[in-house]
Amino acid sequence: MADRTLLLLRHGQSEANSEDSFSGWLDVPLSDRGRREAARAGELLAEHGLRPDVVHTSVLSRAIDTADIALAVLRRPRVPTRRSWRLNERHYGALQGRSRAAVREEVGDELFARWRRSYDAAPPPLPADDPSAAWRDPRYSAQPAGVLPATEALCDVRARVLPYWRDVIATDLRAGRLPLVVAHGNSLRALVMYLDGLTPEEIRSVNIPTGVPLRYDLDRSLRPVLRGGSYLDPHAAAAGIAEVAAQGTLPAPG
Repeated sequence: MADRTLLLLRHGQSEANSEDSFSGWLDVPLSDRGRREAARAGELLAEHGLRPDVVHTSVLSRAIDTADIALAVLRRPRVPTRRSWRLNERHYGALQGRSRAAVREEVGDELFARWRRSYDAAPPPLPADDPSAAWRDPRYSAQPAGVLPATEALCDVRARVLPYWRDVIATDLRAGRLPLVVAHGNSLRALVMYLDGLTPEEIRSVNIPTGVPLRYDLDRSLRPVLRGGSYLDPHAAAAGIAEVAAQGTLPAPG
């Protein structure tokens, strides 16, 4: 039987999503569609009687803005909120800012798929002197040297997300609070992989749509009652999942 409820929400569509490019730790804004998705997420939470007691987001603006818009629709703008770099999107290294289709055309289908969906393959790292390197960003100034990535595979994302799950989100759940986690495709995939006990092969085919809340009902051990949880709008989720799966198949710009 369900004892606790966890809400997961990938940010609304970003401008990088709309351009089909790798965003990673780049701080790209929401698109107009993304802002509408965020508002709709708030409506869905209200329709299902789900009013978060606490919110967790990454430090990237597309997640922060999605949470703020959804909470405004819920008329709960003062919900306690925590932000952590551990919930950031996967760092795509030297691919950040590049068109997926252009990368696929350059390196071929096999390597593109491996970089994009394998559990343990990371793209080439971002050079340390790149203007967008994380160590230059004051949001990460408190992090010890060597902690901030220059590239990541999904296994690396999982390694940084799980301590936050154990120490912060799980603590909220055990205290009887309803947490809403607003994050990114890969940080949420890493968490879903853990919750559902998925193998590296199984997680390859898991895609998280933008802007559709995913509900997990959990037992006393914080394990899912229903593997995979349930989307509050299954039809919108199915369309969004198909869209994510097709990324990189559009013609390269130019």
